[in-house]
Amino acid sequence: MPKDPNIRKVMVIGSGPIIIGQAAEFDYAGTQACTSLREEGVRVVLINSNPATIMTDTEIADRVYIEPLNVEFASRVIEREMPDGLLATLGGQTGLNLATQLAAEGVLERYNVRLLGTPLKSIQMAEDREEFRSLMRRIGEPVPESWIVQSENELAEVCNQTIWPLIVRPAYTLGGTGGGIAHNPEELMEIGKRGLKLSMRHQVMVERSLLGWKEIEYEVMRDANNTCITVCNMENLDPMGVHTGDSIVVAPSQTLSDKEYQMLRSASLNIIRSLGIEGGCNVQLALDPNSFDYFVIEVNPRVSRSSALASKATGYPIARVASKIAIGMRLDEIQNAVTKKTLACFEPSLDYCVVKIPRWPFDKFTLADRRITTQMKATGEVMSIDRAFEPALMKAIRSLEVKAYGLSAKKVNTYSDVQLEEGISTPNDERLFVIAEAFRRGMMVEEVHALSNIDRWFLEKILRLVQMETRLKVHGRAIASLAETLDVDAPEAQLLSDAKKLGFSDRQIADFVGLPERTIRSLRKAFQIVPTYKLVDTCAAEFEAETPYYYSCYDKEDER
Repeated sequence: MPKDPNIRKVMVIGSGPIIIGQAAEFDYAGTQACTSLREEGVRVVLINSNPATIMTDTEIADRVYIEPLNVEFASRVIEREMPDGLLATLGGQTGLNLATQLAAEGVLERYNVRLLGTPLKSIQMAEDREEFRSLMRRIGEPVPESWIVQSENELAEVCNQTIWPLIVRPAYTLGGTGGGIAHNPEELMEIGKRGLKLSMRHQVMVERSLLGWKEIEYEVMRDANNTCITVCNMENLDPMGVHTGDSIVVAPSQTLSDKEYQMLRSASLNIIRSLGIEGGCNVQLALDPNSFDYFVIEVNPRVSRSSALASKATGYPIARVASKIAIGMRLDEIQNAVTKKTLACFEPSLDYCVVKIPRWPFDKFTLADRRITTQMKATGEVMSIDRAFEPALMKAIRSLEVKAYGLSAKKVNTYSDVQLEEGISTPNDERLFVIAEAFRRGMMVEEVHALSNIDRWFLEKILRLVQMETRLKVHGRAIASLAETLDVDAPEAQLLSDAKKLGFSDRQIADFVGLPERTIRSLRKAFQIVPTYKLVDTCAAEFEAETPYYYSCYDKEDER
């Protein structure tokens, strides 16, 4: 069915100040949402307390209110503008919490404002730990053994359990705020009290630890006609125990079998249908690497930080589509903005690999605790695209702006073997570089896997990059001689090509072989080792795309 004719004006709640877990990703989503609604002839009223966003540009919405995001000011805007609907699922946890408070205090009912997209009951079921756990059990989806705690006395009772460590997850918070991993009763009381204080509902869930299990995410979309698609599935390189915002994330998943992929996809669709979510939804699951057992960890009934990653990774405009669903449109009525030929009900296909690496502020806060757990510490992230995991990883590392041009970080090469083992077993911002250094010193994949629980597939790819470093050093003189002979058939010419395909920059290669960077660049150009450009078109070139975007790689031909 077309857009609901009764919806002529919509109030959109922004995400407010840029904070950990809720940064520019939500400005991206909110800007998409406002533009999408105006495409359908809907007048947009925006309230956001952050003027330093694209979303609050006066050309993005019809009316912009830069006001505090609380019930008092939101009520005043509603009273003045009298919108037909309220769209809160694009403003992160801030927007979701404010909408919940407006409904609870009767503001929406008083001014006859409809909560668009995901219904209030669905939000409550997904956010309230007790209701969510009960729903999962009703629909047959496994959840970890857990306890719902609403007071310090109840928290003290959980301390009598013998299952350690335990994960603390506060309700209605963002980026794992107030949560953590407790290894003993003292830590549980400390983390639990903080979580109770920070939770809007004064509620935390304490659950069995799944440390070492794989963490998988599915970005799912549903309309009011119960049509569901999975936009993107993502795999965390770091196993459970690290917040997904602090983990290196790869899309699509690289280590799942088809059975595992389909099993978790079916679970994600089952969950979004049972919750009745209309729009985008992020489902997080834990998978036992040694069996087909899995658990549902949590659901974000809104556009999340991961939604922005999935949107950019696939080319599928999640926020744009979710906004149109919110005003009554169906997935099979919404045109794919990239191809202009297919519809939003077509699941995106990826013929490339995407890698996201978090950006932490530890270079500025040198005395901060560098360990990363279930409470997010990253203040940003980078994303890269290439044909395979290795070059995408190398691109992402260079994008971090931490003065690292490959798998080498300052000071890591000075660590003792004991420090390396500690750096591998304890998740921290340097672990990727520590693993590479361990391989340089001869540590085996099995040893690193036993210390980190990182899947062997990822470790073998990192080892392959380290081995290429060694090959470049060993053949440095022969590569240098190519600058004089320009022998296209020399094996070192192929080595240079292989290094570029693995994502090594000219600067890295120059450092390994002892030549100026400009000489390496001239050499590869002489051998026609130049980048080609491929499409991000949502359909793996199955259909012609009118507005795709591109990524570079060292392949044989361009895609046009």
